[in-house]
Amino acid sequence: MTLRIYNTLTRALEDFVPLESGHVRMYVCGMTVYDLCHLGHARSMIAFDVVQRWLKTSGLTVTYVRNITDIDDKIIQRAVANGETVRGLTDRMIDALHQDADALGIERPTHEPRATDYVPHMLSLIGTLQGKGLAYQAGNGDVNYAVRKFPGYGKLSGKSLDELNAGERVAVQSGNDGKHDPLDFVLWKSAKPTEPDEVKWPSPWGSGRPGWHIECSAMGCALLGESFDIHGGGADLQFPHHENEIAQSEGATSQPLARTWMHNGFINIDNEKMSKSLGNFFTIRDVLKVYDAETVRFFVVRSHYRSPLNYSDVHLNDARAALKRLYTALSLVAPVQQAMDWSDPFAARFQAAMNEDFGTPDAVAVLFDLAGEVNRSQSAVAAGLLKSLGACLGLLQGDPKAFLQSGAVLDEAAIQAQISARAEAKAAKNFAEADRIRNDLLAAGIVLKDSAAGTTWEAAQ
Repeated sequence: MTLRIYNTLTRALEDFVPLESGHVRMYVCGMTVYDLCHLGHARSMIAFDVVQRWLKTSGLTVTYVRNITDIDDKIIQRAVANGETVRGLTDRMIDALHQDADALGIERPTHEPRATDYVPHMLSLIGTLQGKGLAYQAGNGDVNYAVRKFPGYGKLSGKSLDELNAGERVAVQSGNDGKHDPLDFVLWKSAKPTEPDEVKWPSPWGSGRPGWHIECSAMGCALLGESFDIHGGGADLQFPHHENEIAQSEGATSQPLARTWMHNGFINIDNEKMSKSLGNFFTIRDVLKVYDAETVRFFVVRSHYRSPLNYSDVHLNDARAALKRLYTALSLVAPVQQAMDWSDPFAARFQAAMNEDFGTPDAVAVLFDLAGEVNRSQSAVAAGLLKSLGACLGLLQGDPKAFLQSGAVLDEAAIQAQISARAEAKAAKNFAEADRIRNDLLAAGIVLKDSAAGTTWEAAQ
C-alpha cells in the first residue's frame, strides 16, 4: 500500500513519492531556545519522530533537519534579564531540550542547525531577494519583504491578500517600521544601541541580525536543497511563518520549497491552546515529575498528529493504564525477535494504518488486539511482533517488569517481605491475615497478582 500524507498546501491526502527515489528530505521547525520546552513542543517533536521512524521502517533513507532558533527578541530579553550572555542562555536551553527529548525517546535528527551558524546564508538569500525586487531597505535600516510582489502569497494559509490585510495580525502592525505595506515582514533587523554586541552582525544594510522567518529558508536550502520532500511544524506556524518561508524561498529560487506540508495539532488546556504566551503551559520536565516518559509519549501517539489533544491528569492516568495492558502481555510471554513479516494479519493492519497519513490511533488499536492474542495464545512470536510494531512508534522497548513496577513507593525488599508473609499466612490457612496484607499493600499502591508460577506485583498507577 502506498503511503498517503495530508498535504496542508493542497488540503488533500496525496500519494507520497520522494523527489529522489528511496531518500526523503524533511525539515521541521524546532524550538526558540529562551526557556524550557513545554508539552506542546513535545507533541510536535514526537509527531515527527514517529514520521521519520515510519519512513525508515518503510525502507526509506531519511535526512531529517530540525532547526534551533538561537537568536530572537525573546532570547535577547531573557538573557539580559538573567544577566547572562545570549550564548550562555541558548547553550543551557539546548542542553535541556536534548535531555527532555532523550527522555521521551525522541531520536536525534540528522542535522540540528543553530540559526546563528547560518547568518552568511541568510545574508546571501536576502541579497538575492533584493536583487529580484522582492526586498527593500526601510528608513529605519530594516530590510523588509515586499509581500504583494510575490504572486503566490497566501496559498498555504488559503487567505487572500485582502483578507490578510484586514486581519487582526496585520492591523496591529500597520504603519510600523517604515513598511511599504502592512503585510510586509522583516528579513533583517537593524541593530539597536541597547542590544548586546554578540547579537549584531555586519551586513550590506548595516549592523543587525536576521528576522525569524529568513532563518528556516536559509537553513532548509543549505542542508536539503532548494526543493525537498516534507516541511513540518505546529499548526500555529502555518501562518505567518511557513507562508513567509514560501515567499522567501520560492521568491529567490523559483522552485517549490516543499512538496508536502505537514502540521501537527495543538495540545489544549481547557480547550485553549497550550503556549508560553498564554501562560497555560506545563514544561516537559514538570510533567515527567508526575508521569513516566513512555506514558507521556503514549498519550501523544495514540491521538492522530493532526488532531487537537486535550491535556489533563485524567487523560494521562488513562494513558498509563492502557500502556500497562500492553506491557502486561509482554511480561507474561518473553518475546521472540524475528524479521518483520508484513503479510501477518496484525502487521498488515498496522502498516495500512500508518500508511494512511501516519494513522497512529488505528495502529495503536492493532497493538491492543495483538496484546489480546498474546494473552490468549501465549505465543512468543506474537509477543515479538507486538514489541517490533511498538518500536515503530517508539513504544514497548523497556523491560516490562520495570515498567509495571515503576512508581512504587515501597522498595522491592519490603514488598517481597510482605509477599512472603502473605504466602506463610495462606499456608497456615490464616486467610484473614493474607487478605490484610494484600489490602495493606493495595493501600500503598501495590497490586498483587497470583498465578500458578507464584505471586508477582505491580504499581497500582
